[in-house]
Amino acid sequence: MSKRIGCVSTLLALWLSTTSVLAGQTDNPFLGRWALTIPGGGAGWLGVEQKEGYLDSSILWGGGSVVPTASTMLDGETLLVTRMHKVERKNAAGDVVRTQYFTELISATVSGDTLQLTQHRPRVDGTGVTRREFTGKRIAPLPSKPDLSQVKYGTPVTLFNGTNLDGWRLTNPRQANGWSVANGILVNKPAPHKGGRRVHYGNLRTVAEFEDFNLKLEVNVPRRGNSGVYLRGIYEVQISDTRGRGLDSHHMGGIYSRITPTASVEKPAGQWQTMDITLLDRHVTVILNGQKIIDNQPLLGCTGGALTSDEFRPGPLYLQGDHTAVSYRNIVLTPIIK
Repeated sequence: MSKRIGCVSTLLALWLSTTSVLAGQTDNPFLGRWALTIPGGGAGWLGVEQKEGYLDSSILWGGGSVVPTASTMLDGETLLVTRMHKVERKNAAGDVVRTQYFTELISATVSGDTLQLTQHRPRVDGTGVTRREFTGKRIAPLPSKPDLSQVKYGTPVTLFNGTNLDGWRLTNPRQANGWSVANGILVNKPAPHKGGRRVHYGNLRTVAEFEDFNLKLEVNVPRRGNSGVYLRGIYEVQISDTRGRGLDSHHMGGIYSRITPTASVEKPAGQWQTMDITLLDRHVTVILNGQKIIDNQPLLGCTGGALTSDEFRPGPLYLQGDHTAVSYRNIVLTPIIK
């Protein structure tokens, strides 16, 4: 067979394969949003959708943001998702001598509302592929937007007593504790990194766990400060020094990598700011410094750093402490009675 004929045959096979995949997507059981328990037990998320006749997907892998995948396709009854990774090879002096890219493959099969997935990750030294299995659960459709005017509240709970850390503990007791109480304020002061092995500071969570609620607090973010308030340990409301930087889901008051505020009303670094947050039926409202910046918007899944991807279980309030210094006070949670 000539090279030209072989090339044409290959392209035809690819075209037929693609056409077959696209034609079979009408009843694609993978479409939707999936709560992942990734290798090691961390929280992840996968969204699969059909756009203009093609499959697309986005993924959250433990920490960080929800990002698009490199490719999404069906191979018979198996979903194949790829992610691209960049590796910089350095010499003994620390100089980058080569930039290399490798492709990670995630394969998945579905049974009802459960995914069985396998991560195929090439080793960066080229010695083989590491395979790790994990699972996913289909996320139930979002309910209708709740009527907040009809909400009934229980008795307010003061989460921080202004004296000590009673009722709080680290999410990971093996990490360093930078949290303390000073002059009635809950303060996080991680020591700056000065070379050598980096010390990982812990996030602080309530011992108690909650369902839906309204949360009021005050926060003081230093210059270039970064923290976060995790609702039920699942959804992060971003705390950051972002005044003057425009609208972004990664800025103050946004649901990290999920929902962008409608207005930038941050105060300058070093000033106390107020937050009024309502979480109900997987919808969230955020009022920052007296102005509503997220109005009863749906939550499509967990955010990076979540304790779990299960959006239907009670969870703690947790404060991110592994980034920079930050201070909190007047933390009051009022449960919603359903």
